[in-house]
Parts: sequence; C-alpha cells; structure tokens
Amino acid sequence: MTMLTPAASLYEVILGVHVMAVVIAFGVTFAYPIMFAVAARHDPRGLPLMHRVEYTIERWLISPGLLVVVVAGAYLAGKGHHWSEFFVQWGLGATVLIGAIVGSVMIPTAKRAEQTAARDLAAAGEGAGALSDEYRALTRRLTTFGTLLSVLVLITILFMAIKP
Repeated sequence: MTMLTPAASLYEVILGVHVMAVVIAFGVTFAYPIMFAVAARHDPRGLPLMHRVEYTIERWLISPGLLVVVVAGAYLAGKGHHWSEFFVQWGLGATVLIGAIVGSVMIPTAKRAEQTAARDLAAAGEGAGALSDEYRALTRRLTTFGTLLSVLVLITILFMAIKP
C-alpha cells in the first residue's frame, strides 16, 4: 500500500499565503505615483476620486492584508524557531510601523486631500481648477510617507529573502 504524501507542507502553504498577502496588500501602492500623475495631467477634476480610491484601498486592502502578513509571519517564526533572528524582528517592527503610518498619516491625509481638492476645484467653477498650496502640501506629505512606506516594504522583502 502506497502512502500519499502532500504536495506541500502546512509551513509551505502558510509561507505562500504570507508572500501573497504582501503582494496583494502593497503591490498597488507602487502604482500610485503613476495613477496620480495620469489623473492630474488628464483631468485634475478626477483627483478627489483618486484620493477616495487611495484611502479606500488602504482601509480595505492594505490594513487587512497587513494583518494576514503578521499572522502568517508569526506562524512561520514560531514553527521555524526564528523569533530571535534579525529578519523576524525587523519584519515585526516594519509591520507595526507600516500599520501606524497607514492609520495615522496616510488615511487621514488622503481624506483631507480629497476634501481639499474637491473644494479647490469647486471654487474654480468651470475654469482650469487651480489647486491650492494646502492641497499641494497634503500631496507632498502623501508622497513623502508613501515613498517611505515603499522603501520600508522593499527593505523588508530583501531581509526576508536573504535572512541576514
């Protein structure tokens, strides 16, 4: 009688879920600069909607995805006895920092940018729709923190891959 062996262990499946959660949660964030540049050039009146999409993705995709990343990562760290290793400590710290920045900076700033852009564009009437210095300051903040988050995600992926 031949015993069937599973194609993958539970550890390997959880590792796959962990990687998929990172891709799903953060993949779109690398496209944000292109999406916003196209929207601003094509029709600035679409910017309020773009900001709504941005913070909706952060609430409904990035935040839950980050939770899956943490839960799957905790399983992997426990099962592999990696809790004391640098790459796990880094990953845990990075996820806490990412969650804190998304919740305290990115979502509220994107909401304010949506409201400010809508106000500025409404004030312009049918004109070209000049955006205020306040709006530009909000988008600079989003760009600065968004870039920081992207770099943090990339460094974390590197550390997970090379396990320094």
